[in-house]
Amino acid sequence: MRAIVNISLKAGVLDSQGKAVHHALDALKFSGVNDVRVGKQIVLELDNLDMAAARDQVTRMCESLLANTVIEDYEIEIIA
Repeated sequence: MRAIVNISLKAGVLDSQGKAVHHALDALKFSGVNDVRVGKQIVLELDNLDMAAARDQVTRMCESLLANTVIEDYEIEIIA
């Protein structure tokens, strides 16, 4: 079973890396980009075969280690 965790900064949190990428895209003459937000993706291979238990386990991983829940949001996708 595979779990994909997408982590992004919460709305209102300054994304300096996103601003730097946006500035670089402008400098390279890519038009039509209004905003850039940079996040991270974590892919976990799990032994657990129960979808609900896998989601619970990955949620606990996010809350304890993978995401800084003060400034970051996360989304979990479980693929059997």
